[in-house]
Amino acid sequence: MVNRRSYQLTSLFLCLSLACCLFDGVTASAQRTIRSRTNNQPSTAKPAPTFGFNVRAFGATGDGKTLDTPAINKTIDAAAAGGGGTVFFPAGSYLSVTIRLKSNVALYLDQGATIVAATPGPGMQYDAPEPNPWDPYQDFGHSHWRNSLIWGENLENIAILGPGKIWGKGLVRSGGASRTDAQNQAIREVPASGPFGYPNPRDAVEPGWGNKAIALKLCRNVILKDFTIFHGGHFAILATGVDNLTIDNLKIDTNRDGIDVDACRNVRISNCTINSPFDDGICLKSSYGLGFARATENVTITNCQVSGYDEGTLLDGTFKREYKRYSHNSTTGRIKFGTESNGGFKNITISNCVFDGALLEDVTINNITMRDITNAPIFIRLGNRARGPKETTTVGKLRRVIISNVVVYNADPKYGSIISGIPGHSIEDLRLSNIRIYSQGGGTKDQAALQPPEKEDTYPEPVMFGEIPAYGFFIRHVNGLKMDNVEVSYLKDDLRPAFWLHNVNGAEFFRVRAQRRSDVPTFILKDISDVSVLQSHPIADTRLEKVKEGKID
Repeated sequence: MVNRRSYQLTSLFLCLSLACCLFDGVTASAQRTIRSRTNNQPSTAKPAPTFGFNVRAFGATGDGKTLDTPAINKTIDAAAAGGGGTVFFPAGSYLSVTIRLKSNVALYLDQGATIVAATPGPGMQYDAPEPNPWDPYQDFGHSHWRNSLIWGENLENIAILGPGKIWGKGLVRSGGASRTDAQNQAIREVPASGPFGYPNPRDAVEPGWGNKAIALKLCRNVILKDFTIFHGGHFAILATGVDNLTIDNLKIDTNRDGIDVDACRNVRISNCTINSPFDDGICLKSSYGLGFARATENVTITNCQVSGYDEGTLLDGTFKREYKRYSHNSTTGRIKFGTESNGGFKNITISNCVFDGALLEDVTINNITMRDITNAPIFIRLGNRARGPKETTTVGKLRRVIISNVVVYNADPKYGSIISGIPGHSIEDLRLSNIRIYSQGGGTKDQAALQPPEKEDTYPEPVMFGEIPAYGFFIRHVNGLKMDNVEVSYLKDDLRPAFWLHNVNGAEFFRVRAQRRSDVPTFILKDISDVSVLQSHPIADTRLEKVKEGKID
């Protein structure tokens, strides 16, 4: 039964650190298959050994110049007509526009095989974006799937495998990139429609262009494993309404979002290295793109590395940060919940990850390392953007979240970590333990006096409140908070308190340590109740029933 109640929650970010390539090579089963087919071939045999349905046998050239789309889709159709099978890409560069997946068919990209997204031109057009009556509730990218290099809809038992590469050379990351300067200028003043500014002619990608490397809608039993995506467009992978999704051992070095998991269930993301300096690395969403609110639930993200190096420098091993035109003057590369959150999030576990640079409940985040963070290390935000049908949309809940075993070094001093609900809608039952944060420090008295605005309906970003009056944690509108063995410190003297609390009810700080100057309090308190600080030397054990304004040194 479809849940027609639509919740609007903004986001939970963990933004941050190091990246390196992970690669397991060809799967063992594929290796055995290849060996069994090639043992009797002479060493000079051409083309390369194959198995399944070879795209070369159906007319693909792999020369990087000839459009191979017709041959690729013919191969997929042949495999599907036979009840299923593996479509094999031997080494070569396969220039292509839209590739259409079919049920019970896998694509296997051999070592040295690259699918290259063609730049649109005469005879080279991507599938048109399908009509979507629900596109007023999210941007163009989340509303359409078929204008992609590879797409599938209402499929089952599909896979993309192998150590090869998908290069989104001709894909665009925004609508403007699909038009000339003159065309963009002509629609500059054309008004957007809808209650949230969509559809928007400036946001839309022109017909014939593609903006996603892989797009999947309402599929089940999907495996994406072992390949590389470079320059993936708006989304390297967009999965919407996909159940039983496994993503393992991918390397993604891209110019916007890495992996977006939207309204999906039973998802396993593991052993992936994702470099996304312009946007999200791994993003869980629950948009209204399907025409109803559907939760993203039962998700595990583990052993992944998310970074914000300049695009391409992950794959070439140079790990540069020389580009100077990133949004807010900083790279992203993060794991995020939201910002589309109509259906909410349930039963999410994130563990053993390394970073660079609605309803949300029952979330566990564990074993995280962050370095050189350019915005908030931890950003937990319950907001009210309400991007869904007005009659079904209400403010959601953010509750029962556990974050533990986190180490952060050299965090940007402007923001601290941010935990913020909104008036009348508090974050509930949040637990943070075994956390160590080293800030760059250097905060001023003027920063310590700041009163950040609420911005209830603003797009959630760590920079949304501006500079923050705490170098450690800014905490506002929270019911039920426990911090255990949390330590914050700075590399340079900071004149802001470690903790800034406003409208916090039922908070326990146990074994908390905070570096401070003698003339700066550890806690600033405003409208708090039932707050205790215990075994947090040098602070004496303190229990406060109700405080309008105060401090704890």
